[in-house]
Amino acid sequence: MEQMDDRRERKIVIPGDFLGTGRPGHGTYAESGQVFSKCVGLAEERSGLHIVIPLSGVYNPKKGDGVIGRIEEVIFSKWIVDINSPYQAALTLSDATEEFVDLTKTDLTRIFEPGELVFAEILSVSNSKQINLSMRSRKCRKLRGGRLINVTPSKVPRIIGRSGSMVEMIKNNTGTQIVVGQNGLVWVKGEGEDLATEAILTIEEKSHMHGLTDFIKNMLESSPKRVESAEFDLEKEKQRGQPSEMLDEEFVQEEVDDK
Repeated sequence: MEQMDDRRERKIVIPGDFLGTGRPGHGTYAESGQVFSKCVGLAEERSGLHIVIPLSGVYNPKKGDGVIGRIEEVIFSKWIVDINSPYQAALTLSDATEEFVDLTKTDLTRIFEPGELVFAEILSVSNSKQINLSMRSRKCRKLRGGRLINVTPSKVPRIIGRSGSMVEMIKNNTGTQIVVGQNGLVWVKGEGEDLATEAILTIEEKSHMHGLTDFIKNMLESSPKRVESAEFDLEKEKQRGQPSEMLDEEFVQEEVDDK
């Protein structure tokens, strides 16, 4: 009996390249039933699912990382989550909630439904890159509203800053909540989303710069978009039950001081 060759053909694609019909996966998007590439990378088709593995800035999942993910689908007692990586992650019911859920009576989309964003912790990564997530940490939750920014994962420590100093400075000058995932996704919500986004993308672009903290501070303080009532706005968000502080030392990689 002839063995099947499970190697999948890959080809280099650029943004906008047509990949075929089927389901859009990581690094792709769909229009009118057709799937296209979002980035420069290696395109692959898996049983009708099209993915593109970026050629640069790929996130390599590690146990303990705090990541932002998008719920892709619900399969029996677990959710499949896109974590901005070539590898999809799974969130099982037992790792999603401590409450007992009767699967015969509960529609799991009432807990997490496709399209929703979550901040989760990577619970485990197997040798074959099977990734399991957990929502048990006090910092893990749904992320409602706001906007999502995609940055190079290796630049994340620079965006966070030493002990969270850089991201705190951005929050305090823009009146926003900010969640930074180690997987290169940053969630921003609040009055000064435009300025916060500009600051984050500037840090990514100029991450090599000495004195970057002072540069970003001057940019924020001199911007006409700066939110003067930032502290007041953040306090209102806390009263609504939307904590502005979403970073935890267990998820944060410290950055070296500016020289």
